[in-house]
Amino acid sequence: MTDFPKIAVIGSGYWGKNLVRNYHQIGALALICDKNEAILGSFREQYPGVDTCMAISDVMKRDDIAGVAIATPAETHYDIAHEALLAEKNVYVEKPLVLHEYQGEALIALAKENNRVLMVGHLLQYHPVFVRLKKLARRGELGRINYIYSNRLNLGKIRREENILWSFAPHDISMILSLAGEAPEYVSATGGYFLHKKIADVTTTHMEFPSGLQAHIFVSWLHPSKEQKLVVVGERKMAVFDDTQPWEDKLLLYEHQINWENNLPVPKKAEAQRMNIEQDEPLKLECLHFLDCISNGQRPATDGSEGLQVLKVLNVAQASMNQGGRKLSFRASPVTRGNYFVHDTAVVDKKSRNWTRY
Repeated sequence: MTDFPKIAVIGSGYWGKNLVRNYHQIGALALICDKNEAILGSFREQYPGVDTCMAISDVMKRDDIAGVAIATPAETHYDIAHEALLAEKNVYVEKPLVLHEYQGEALIALAKENNRVLMVGHLLQYHPVFVRLKKLARRGELGRINYIYSNRLNLGKIRREENILWSFAPHDISMILSLAGEAPEYVSATGGYFLHKKIADVTTTHMEFPSGLQAHIFVSWLHPSKEQKLVVVGERKMAVFDDTQPWEDKLLLYEHQINWENNLPVPKKAEAQRMNIEQDEPLKLECLHFLDCISNGQRPATDGSEGLQVLKVLNVAQASMNQGGRKLSFRASPVTRGNYFVHDTAVVDKKSRNWTRY
């Protein structure tokens, strides 16, 4: 059996329990940390021999723990990740990386300074179907990509600590940026507020890229059925990644053509082409990737810089929503100066001082 680095999972609730399960199956789980004693008691019965604790400090002082997987509320990500990196632990943190860009930059710098892995849980980057789709796109099999759209819809789970943009869209933003291979030039977003006047239940985000590529993301937790679909439209082929379909139908390619007849575009449809992709659990592959990065010193596919880029898109999209859907320049997005933000629409007096510490 492979001797994996030992991992502590911090936060073992709604999503953290899946990290616990996978790291235990892999043989890397050493410790579960949670503030709920009842949950820990249940895990002690389910996973005999795995240690538990309620204090994060107990995780940090364990010399045998090589890495921590953080699955706590987003507002706690920075403090826990910062403490872990100071304790010279490798860090995996669920999306979003943090809530503020200066925090992300601080974590990236600290990880580099301490020669430690900083990885973000953008799960779909490790989905075998998306991995194949990305390879097809990068080999040029789709031709020039004209536009991408993504729908992530469901009825619930409705949150009150964050809106639907921050809850659902990070995965789609991560996939789209990976396929685009460039940062967007403009971002705009609109939201619908139906259950709470300040928390958006439905959002649509639009991105325009320097190459001419356009993309949009529609997310909602007020939808009658579940939909998780990414559509990539290229000049040569179109691809549909539908994660709600059986494995053999999750990725379909269409070699549709547009022919010109009498100066009019006429579509010529083609049959769907299925891909032969080996089935595996994306979360297990993501966990294994983190362990490989710890062991081999390799850079994660979704490292801190990738997580920061996704965070920047989220921040500009949120700013656009706050301004009624106004199209904003991504390159003039809120910039980091030390440990504070200055937005492109703000005017800062030269005598201003910042007392916020992180």
